[in-house]
Amino acid sequence: MSSLALSTDLYELTMMAGYYTAGLEASATFDLYVRELPPNRSCLVAAGLEQAIAYLEGLRFTDEDIAHLRTLPALQGVRREFFDQYLPRVGFSGDVWAVEEGVPVFPPAPLLRVTAPLPEAQLVETALLAIVAFQTSVASRAARMVGAAAGRQIVEFGARRAHGIDAGVLAARAAFIGGCDSTSNVEAGRRYGIPVSGTMAHSWITAFPSEFAAFRQFAEIYGDRSVILLDTYDTIAAARSVVAGGLAPSAVRLDSGDVIALSREVRAILDGGGLHRTQIFVSGDLDEWRIASIVEAGAPVDGFGVGAALSTSSDAPSLGAIYKLAEIERGGAPVPVMKRSPGKQTFPGRKQVWRVFEHGVAVEDIIDIEAAPGESMQAEPPSTVRPLLVPVMRGGRREHPPVPVADLRAQQLAEIARLPAAVRRLVDPARYRVRFGSALESAVKRFL
Repeated sequence: MSSLALSTDLYELTMMAGYYTAGLEASATFDLYVRELPPNRSCLVAAGLEQAIAYLEGLRFTDEDIAHLRTLPALQGVRREFFDQYLPRVGFSGDVWAVEEGVPVFPPAPLLRVTAPLPEAQLVETALLAIVAFQTSVASRAARMVGAAAGRQIVEFGARRAHGIDAGVLAARAAFIGGCDSTSNVEAGRRYGIPVSGTMAHSWITAFPSEFAAFRQFAEIYGDRSVILLDTYDTIAAARSVVAGGLAPSAVRLDSGDVIALSREVRAILDGGGLHRTQIFVSGDLDEWRIASIVEAGAPVDGFGVGAALSTSSDAPSLGAIYKLAEIERGGAPVPVMKRSPGKQTFPGRKQVWRVFEHGVAVEDIIDIEAAPGESMQAEPPSTVRPLLVPVMRGGRREHPPVPVADLRAQQLAEIARLPAAVRRLVDPARYRVRFGSALESAVKRFL
């Protein structure tokens, strides 16, 4: 039976074997972060940490994994001891500090900090980037859509557009953390306790001899929980048939056409028939910009269903997260390291991120060397300062049990609300201030 240990890039394994051969097994610290925000986004929302911890907890090389690695041409020059003695005992034995899921993050602040023996810390790069970057991107976009909806419901239903079934489940989780109200994905609902929602497809309508026969049958089965799709043939005629037929669905859905104009006409028809409680739900290639335009037009829409824009994070499908060495132990002492490549430099040392609040509103983040005293750890009232990186694993074991996603969602909504309104706005958001503390600035200057 294989494991997730081989869910990595070949060069992680060649470096791992090289470190072992060279005797480089001392402690090393890596930062996982994003260099800059994608276009149009004003912040990121941390997500994926629970899956990252689960991956690290279960990291093991099985006999089957090791047997396969022996066959790889790239590893033919590696000593037998690496396969016979080292790999069978490898797991993740390090420490992880991370930003909690649901907390807004501003580059280049680390989302995750890994400290472990160098070969272990190197091996996990690919998986951690894949896990954290994907969910963070989806959660970040969900938060934008929730803001654009201005209190109206958002349902995630992008599983059919996701890049694989597992991706659809994790996208639903991240979207819920980002503030969505429910998902259409039943497995995500079962696995994470997310509320599930669903309506009907056009195939339900076309499978019956008449549109109203389809409506009536659905209503007879699901009663006041039914949601009826109106736009298979003629949206306005369908709305009138719902009223004339004495149906009382919980909602109707519009999936095409000029939904702003149609929602107004449908609302008038429903209200005229006494169906004041029947909501109008809109779907069909929605994103935050389209949602905002519908809301700004004053359309009587109660909720939105969003698919591909969420499950694929279509505006930023690749977040561009990186995982870079920041510190390594040499001669028993930690030594900061820094890459100086133009446009791709990294930042040395083991770091902490401090969020400064004034009157309860976040005003800036300070990235500094973790143990640095001074400005980054102190604040005068009414200011307060909070560290964003918290310990989540020590010695390869998690510090706390998994947090329910409903709690993570509530945390996200509360944390986003603490950002300045100008940073949260959809159009031309203000840039949130992020700066280096004095100790980190000094460390960088020593390398330049």
